[in-house]
Amino acid sequence: MILFGILAASGGGGVSVAGYAPGGYNGSSYVSTVDKFSFSDDSRSTLATGLSANAGNMAGMSNSGVAGYVALGNAGSGVDKFAFPSDARSTLTAEISSSRNSAAGMSNSGVAGYIAGGSNESTVDKFAFSNDSRTTLGTGLSSGRSNLAGMSNSGVAGYAAGGGYYTTVDKFNFSNDSRSTLATGLSANTRAGSGMSNSGVAGYVAGGNTTAGSTYKTTVNKFAFPSDSRTTLGTGLSSSRGFSNGTSNTGTAGYVAGGYTGSSFVATTDKFNFSNDSRSTLGTGLSSGRANLGGGFQDEAL
Repeated sequence: MILFGILAASGGGGVSVAGYAPGGYNGSSYVSTVDKFSFSDDSRSTLATGLSANAGNMAGMSNSGVAGYVALGNAGSGVDKFAFPSDARSTLTAEISSSRNSAAGMSNSGVAGYIAGGSNESTVDKFAFSNDSRTTLGTGLSSGRSNLAGMSNSGVAGYAAGGGYYTTVDKFNFSNDSRSTLATGLSANTRAGSGMSNSGVAGYVAGGNTTAGSTYKTTVNKFAFPSDSRTTLGTGLSSSRGFSNGTSNTGTAGYVAGGYTGSSFVATTDKFNFSNDSRSTLGTGLSSGRANLGGGFQDEAL
């Protein structure tokens, strides 16, 4: 079981619409299902057209107001694109540079999206949103790792956090794609956490586990933008879990959907109010309990 990261961030004004939770593993098989949560009332629908393949361990990118992208993780090197607002799906001609899963997605809305790491590689691929072309950064992650979480401060920087039982948080400056590593990383070695982003304010890494065979945790770390200082929320997830989906509505709330508790696959969707970091749990979660989603993307106003 593995990753998501997913992430957050993006946009160029307009009205916030929805967050998307694609694919994942339900305990017996991977699925192509894409669930959509409306930001106006937190209601859930399921897209008539899902992913192009049953997939999990994906990474997502968001170009708000235009399209969301899913790198297909364990289903290969392909990238699906969902156009806003129709949710029509196409598949990019350009694929990621190598077939890898459990990467982190980062988004600089209006400009480019990034797929960082996965399959214990350090590679970072960049997709220009203007024409969906792909390049590969000369400088990748500080170490090869999987099961990372992605956060994005659109227009400024993207973050690839944890993975492979590391505390490391790598930061990519969107102006020149240079990489630095935060002096303060996660509060514990973490893989399989989920990323949320309140662009311009803070990024969050929720849940995951700390060592092989360890129990999953409820911990939510918060990184303030632009200082990158870290705190830990007093209220974490409603249950210990990892391999969840993370999506974000900048200025309003972040969502952690589904995941694996160590014994069960859940549909639970927690919502964190960005104004005070309080947590509630949606009355309607995913359409089925599943983990290894990743690939979270959103159509939000920034």
